[in-house]
Amino acid sequence: MNIEKSNIANLPTKYGKFKIRAYKQNNQEHLAIMSENFENLESPYVRIHSECLTGDTLGSLKCDCQNQLDLSLKFISKEGGLVIYHRQEGRNIGLLNKVNAYALQDQGRNTIEANLELGFGEDDRDYSVVDEIFKDLNLKKIKLITNNPKKLSYVESLGVEIVERIPAITKTNVHNEHYVNTKKEKMGHMF
Repeated sequence: MNIEKSNIANLPTKYGKFKIRAYKQNNQEHLAIMSENFENLESPYVRIHSECLTGDTLGSLKCDCQNQLDLSLKFISKEGGLVIYHRQEGRNIGLLNKVNAYALQDQGRNTIEANLELGFGEDDRDYSVVDEIFKDLNLKKIKLITNNPKKLSYVESLGVEIVERIPAITKTNVHNEHYVNTKKEKMGHMF
């Protein structure tokens, strides 16, 4: 697999000071956002956060993505670890199709039904770049921040020891309650 990687740079944020490295795979660029003490941690906290422009950047209330990213960056700034910003918008259907899925959700479909109606799978993300990032950063044991059983299974399949799973629990609102419940009931998310 051909992966390009950037140098490591400092990234001061409202959450604290981080170090950042970009990775490029198949014209998609992903980020490793590391706490300053990351290299000294035996089993760092790790969050694999899939890109959500509408939530992370625009503050959409239809999902819990921004809240989970915010929670993770605050937590990792304090406790030490890594956020992998996984650039696969809308469970890897792309922004245009995600907006089309939003329109179907406005008509009453849940997030899975909308993706299926558009001709996509329930979750089309490809986590292979995560394996490359883990290898580059020499991760063997981690504490994984996730609700998603597929991410948990994928990391375990890499031979990385998960010493603890920390749920990313955030408050729901009237706009994302159905979405969060669908992830729990239909996709097996563990809160």
